[in-house]
Amino acid sequence: MSPTALPDARVAGAHRAAGRVVDILELVVSTRDGLALRELSAQLVAPKSSLLPLLRTLAARGYLEQGPGGEYRLGHRAVELGLGQPAGRGLPEIARPALRALMERTGETVFLGTLSGDGVAVVFVDKVDSDQVIRYAGGVGERRPLHATSSGKVILAFLPAPQREKILRALPLKRYTDHTVTSLAALRATLDEVRQTGLCVNLDELAVGAAGIAAPIFDRDGAVAGACAIGGPTDRVRPRLRALAAEVKASARAISARLGHRPASSGKDQP
Repeated sequence: MSPTALPDARVAGAHRAAGRVVDILELVVSTRDGLALRELSAQLVAPKSSLLPLLRTLAARGYLEQGPGGEYRLGHRAVELGLGQPAGRGLPEIARPALRALMERTGETVFLGTLSGDGVAVVFVDKVDSDQVIRYAGGVGERRPLHATSSGKVILAFLPAPQREKILRALPLKRYTDHTVTSLAALRATLDEVRQTGLCVNLDELAVGAAGIAAPIFDRDGAVAGACAIGGPTDRVRPRLRALAAEVKASARAISARLGHRPASSGKDQP
């Protein structure tokens, strides 16, 4: 056996693992609502214990995203590969330095969100955790409702009108707290305000005691590419709203510039 050759057992094991990853992706992409671990285990006739490490790795790398019920769907990196976008040049890689700097300036957890593949949620594609003992929780790959989060409303507000209206007509406006917007008319009014200000502040709408501030990120064509947001306890965020909002907007503009976006001369946040 040559020095670089692998034993047959190791080769076979590597082939099985690679094949299992492809099996998972092909199965997930075939369903709209996603599949839970138990469903993947049953359909692939594979132990949950052997699938879970693969699923966690795929989710951490952005090839899968996990819904609030634990179901797995196709993630943004898989979509990027399908579109032929060069690896290593996606939004998370471009935005990472600005996200890190924003966390250091504000002391709060910072999130990068994009529209989910099925268009009904925002997905966290990157995050930088706060150093605070009490901080906003949320992992990469997790989904959040569009209507009850600052990131979701920012993305929704800046989508093209036909796409936005299609989503609004199908969006379930579930109530999470007494502050959640559950009226379509009220949500439309909020989105109008977000387009005017280029910012969304969310206090206690998804969970009591949790706050978020988000601003849109635009690509070189002026399309909304995602949202830059901070999250933290409401009691800590509320007294600093003006300062934190300015920091979030500045970071979103910096990321947009790195994507090649050039704002209109009018100075508005909307391209």
